[in-house]
Amino acid sequence: MHIAIGNDHVALEMKKEICAWLKEKGIEITDVGTNSSERFNYPVSGYKVAKLVADKKVDAGVLICGTGVGISLAANKVRGIRACVCSDPYTARLSKQHNNTNIIAFGARVIGIETAKMIIEEWLNAEYEGGRHQARIDMIHEIEETQHLSAAEV
Repeated sequence: MHIAIGNDHVALEMKKEICAWLKEKGIEITDVGTNSSERFNYPVSGYKVAKLVADKKVDAGVLICGTGVGISLAANKVRGIRACVCSDPYTARLSKQHNNTNIIAFGARVIGIETAKMIIEEWLNAEYEGGRHQARIDMIHEIEETQHLSAAEV
């Protein structure tokens, strides 16, 4: 498993702990976040991780900023990315099972390190279920590609 990780200055310490923990688990890390406590714009890391995931240079991505929201919004602008900000392990697991998320995000100001580890663990161990969920993924892809949705529900 090869994971790209990105962060802003707010999430520096959490990123360091997550990287060490993932390496202990035998997971290869590509760190594209900041290693400075100086102000850093989270869209840079969000984009870099998303590009690595979308280009299949890594298997998945982890993003951390103050809340997880801004950095995930930046990542979701990259075609093929389904980044989900999660503050609990249950949502993380379901995001993979139902939405086939390829990037998980969370906030260093929102959760603690142990919760972050549980979120990543649940997410990494979950598998996409496909089936009835694939139609929704296809709809998301259609919006991404065409900027509209042709489904009957619209």
